[in-house]
Amino acid sequence: MKTGFRRRYGAIALIAVLAACGGGTTEPTGTTAPPAASEPPAASAPASDAPASPSGEAITIGSTLSLTGAFGATGVIHRIVGEMFVERLNADGGLLGRPVEWTVLDDESDQARVASLYERLISQDEVDLIMGPYATPNILSAMAVAERYGYVLPQHTAVIAPLMTYDCQFPAWSIGEEPNRYVPELVLDALATLPNPPQRVAVVANQNGSTDFVANGLPDDPNDASVSNVATERGLEVVANIQYPPTTTDWGPIAAQIRDADPDFVFNGAIGIDTVNLIQAMEQLEYRPPLLFSLFPAPGPLLGVGEAAEGVMSVSLFEANPPLVEAAGPEVAEIVADYEARVTAEGLPYTAWETQATASWNAWETLVQGVTAANSLEHDAICEALQSNGAETTFSGPLAFDAEANNFWPPNQLIKQIQDGEWVAVWPADRAASELRGPAN
Repeated sequence: MKTGFRRRYGAIALIAVLAACGGGTTEPTGTTAPPAASEPPAASAPASDAPASPSGEAITIGSTLSLTGAFGATGVIHRIVGEMFVERLNADGGLLGRPVEWTVLDDESDQARVASLYERLISQDEVDLIMGPYATPNILSAMAVAERYGYVLPQHTAVIAPLMTYDCQFPAWSIGEEPNRYVPELVLDALATLPNPPQRVAVVANQNGSTDFVANGLPDDPNDASVSNVATERGLEVVANIQYPPTTTDWGPIAAQIRDADPDFVFNGAIGIDTVNLIQAMEQLEYRPPLLFSLFPAPGPLLGVGEAAEGVMSVSLFEANPPLVEAAGPEVAEIVADYEARVTAEGLPYTAWETQATASWNAWETLVQGVTAANSLEHDAICEALQSNGAETTFSGPLAFDAEANNFWPPNQLIKQIQDGEWVAVWPADRAASELRGPAN
């Protein structure tokens, strides 16, 4: 059931084979294997519906991902989705009629490595195209290299719109031009629907960049939108504003500060396993806040905390809850099932398709549609095609890219919550699989 995939990428005119690219010491992945969860075309389908096998010299795509280090639990999701997408793409005729090879290097969650690795991919390995890494600081480093070489950069997760100034970077996950207002308002709108909405707010943020910006806005502007300012505008009391470095290992003092502030809602501007560490530290103090929000968590480790994480909230592009998958249609159901089989085989702690996987799929669709619309590997043409045509994505619908808004499209986020040991979409009500639950304690 790959009709939608073929519709987007199958009807592509062949072009002449371009000059040889690639090589070096990198190892390509996902070159020719068929998708793990596909159905053969119906026997009655005309032969013309079958995609032609890709031929000629491979189109090479290079990127880094945080496969180890602090972001490894999330980076692996983007690796699996990328492998899955490339396999399906090749099974459906490739890109411009040619096979695709993806080279991914481990940046070890180290921003300092990212720039040198993208330099290597472009100047030494001479890849045709690039895909962004995971996490805003890493993406900013990759963006500087992409801009210097004039490469189009689709990227999964950078959300600080004001800093993403390169016209040819294309975000696959948008929380708007002003995420430091959009996210607090979205979360507080959801909480306002509870019978007893929270009144005392604590802000606890990783100084990572995107997490701190969403939580606290611009550091030199106390009036900039932030969780504290949005909460105050709504008449709520901000009882603590705690910032911690990305290298934090001792979470006990932070947990004690939160306990002593006695909030009824904690906004954790978190990334990766921050919230896991924070919950464990609070449990050691025999303390649990009534309501807790985690900004950009790795989805699996939080579930591994068990009952102590019940009720934790986060933002999401899409959750594979049965009502949402059914509403999205058979193509989404097939992609979700394929992904879940792969992550189960790899032993990941959380097997459900969610927001990180969605952002990754959006990024790959954006890249492929840009190349297809341009009918070229010339980056100026790809960039212009995406800004003119946008991208039609399976999970997020049509994306429009406006350079005046740094290509960030209008956000359409969900709030999800851990309920009975699973992530469930709970807000907005018309896109929810369950109702938001109030304090469990």
